[in-house]
Amino acid sequence: MELFKIGFLSFRLIDLIDVLIVSFIIYRLLALMKGTRAAQMVTGLVLIFSVAFVSFWFQLEGLSWLFSNLATVGIIVLVIVFQPELRSMLAQMGHSRLFQYFIRVEERKSLKEIARAAVRLSELRYGGLMVIEKGIGLKNYIETGKKLNAELSAEMVTTLFTPYTPLHDGAAIIVGEIISAAACTLPMTQNPRYRKLYGMRHKAAIGITEISDAIAVIVSEETGSISIAYKGFLERDINRDDVKSRLADYLKR
Repeated sequence: MELFKIGFLSFRLIDLIDVLIVSFIIYRLLALMKGTRAAQMVTGLVLIFSVAFVSFWFQLEGLSWLFSNLATVGIIVLVIVFQPELRSMLAQMGHSRLFQYFIRVEERKSLKEIARAAVRLSELRYGGLMVIEKGIGLKNYIETGKKLNAELSAEMVTTLFTPYTPLHDGAAIIVGEIISAAACTLPMTQNPRYRKLYGMRHKAAIGITEISDAIAVIVSEETGSISIAYKGFLERDINRDDVKSRLADYLKR
């Protein structure tokens, strides 16, 4: 269906849909890169493309040859450089409200034990980091720690994070009703917003939620405060009585 026509150019309904889809994709890419190191890289890429345009416009043979050869591997380089951002974008697309509308997310039995563990660690001022796997598997990070496959309980989690025990450093990754592994190494966030304000546990919690749909529960060793990280954002100083309900809310998202 033709919407309007200017000279020999016609603008159809399908063209409008096409423009809207492309605009949405560009918007989401820019939103994902905002506040990350990728945003700084984009500035460099714009400069490179500008130089390439000038070289082709003025027929600078040397630069044109260089950029023509670089273009053959440019896509691969971009995928490697922006791999964390691309992974995050694809993960968020797969777990958007549009796709999750038909999926019923039920409250896990493990919520009670995780909430109890967080409260107990908070009372004892034991630092802790629990990562709850959702749709995206965390096998790569499970393999960095000590595999346990132990039944989840607040007592087990408290024992794991007791200071000076062998497994108290790193994260405990929870899959369903099982503590899959402990002392796991997680990627640190590169978001400048969190660079100076938080410690290693909080940065690791934010980092794993930037590249997956996992939920991370953090207990501060210094203050005993409980925080929850999800999709790269951190909710701080959660009331002990509200931990379970907040976790349930995040699981339904």
